[in-house]
Amino acid sequence: MFCPTCGQSNPDGAAACASCHAPMPGAPKKDATDGLQLLLPVKVNIWAFFAGYLGLFAILMIFAPFALIMGLIAVRQLRRHEGERGYGRAWFGIVMGVLGTLALVVLLVAAAH
Repeated sequence: MFCPTCGQSNPDGAAACASCHAPMPGAPKKDATDGLQLLLPVKVNIWAFFAGYLGLFAILMIFAPFALIMGLIAVRQLRRHEGERGYGRAWFGIVMGVLGTLALVVLLVAAAH
């Protein structure tokens, strides 16, 4: 495929010319939500979505076991469905769930003595 701007040869399917960086014809256009995917739940697995928010509330410790469970379910679901996103939210729920659950257990053991 040749660049219409400078005539440089480029591999088929290239998004931009390797020489002049001009967009190639037929290149996939960016979606308007590409930059917002970290903030907006676009194509995010529902389990990962809730695991992320429960991870935020895991500081209250009562929500921590639920964040852990939902995070684990989310990772399992994401492995099954290739097109969905949310690994970051799922792992955040897992990490915060583990930390909050450990804190809850320590607090309960200390209160029992």
